[in-house]
Amino acid sequence: MSLGKWIGLLVFIVSLYVLWQIRQILMLVFAAIVIANALNILVERFQRSGLKRVFAVLLSIFLLLAIFVGFYFIIVPPFTKQFLELSELVPKGIEQLSNWLEALEADLPDELLDRYIPDINQLIQQLQPFVNRLLGGGFSFFNNALGVLLNSLLVIILTLMLLADPQSYRKSFIRLFPSFYRRRVDEILDECNKSLRGWLGGVLFNMAVIALLSFVGLLILRIPLALAQATLAGIFTFIPNIGPALSVVPPIAIALLDSPWKAITVLLLYILIQQVESNLLTPYVMAQQVSLLPAVTLLAQVFFATIFGFLGLFLALPLTVVVQVWLKEVLIKDVLDRWNH
Repeated sequence: MSLGKWIGLLVFIVSLYVLWQIRQILMLVFAAIVIANALNILVERFQRSGLKRVFAVLLSIFLLLAIFVGFYFIIVPPFTKQFLELSELVPKGIEQLSNWLEALEADLPDELLDRYIPDINQLIQQLQPFVNRLLGGGFSFFNNALGVLLNSLLVIILTLMLLADPQSYRKSFIRLFPSFYRRRVDEILDECNKSLRGWLGGVLFNMAVIALLSFVGLLILRIPLALAQATLAGIFTFIPNIGPALSVVPPIAIALLDSPWKAITVLLLYILIQQVESNLLTPYVMAQQVSLLPAVTLLAQVFFATIFGFLGLFLALPLTVVVQVWLKEVLIKDVLDRWNH
């Protein structure tokens, strides 16, 4: 291999290393691209109504910030009091369960005692310190508030820049490719834009329906903070597979403050809602967007969460949509379909 090829290989390896080191920044950039893509739909509608692009962009950003602030005030303040109450009651509940098992131990036959009770007691002893640490560190996220704020500001600034002049950034990206392939890259970017918009429309529809069903169900069951719980359920719908499991935890925990049977009914309610989503909503949504196999979705979530952390988990679906488009257009259509034996 010639010296030039060795130098090219070295540059390629160094580039991969640099990209790996700045992977979190790249994820923030991708988040800004996704948000800009979504807001550009609003911007284009405002432009069609007669607004200049600058004012259309500012109005879209204002609406986005208003939605975020509204979500914050709907969710965070109501849950603070309930969480503090839970942090006191859950350890007491575990201690009460341990006392109940000790009382039960005196009434059970020796064979059952030797087989089951030691394992249960050991489980409870391991569970209690874990719950205490979990509840005690429940607000640890807010200790990193400065980092979250700075990242959010970076995403907002990047989104504004992308929205202000998207074509310039698009042309700069296209110029990274060889001249003979630039027209093809422009077509692939159009396909990515179309797929992201279809995915976003389906997800927003899903989120709205899940939030509405949760709100109505929680109102019927008379669970406190029904609006906050339903909003949280809608937001968690953005993360498939894992999100629905996370969304059921707060309402069950708050229902336990009232009575155990309410917690059971809440669990049944959310199972019913997930069945509606799986059998009715998801087929409709998949017809409107890029079709993603359930196994591919789950593997993508695990993969991106492992590499990029929570942000990777949160953006796993749009990342998968974009990656799927590039693989289909470049690897399959441009390489494999044209492969001559």
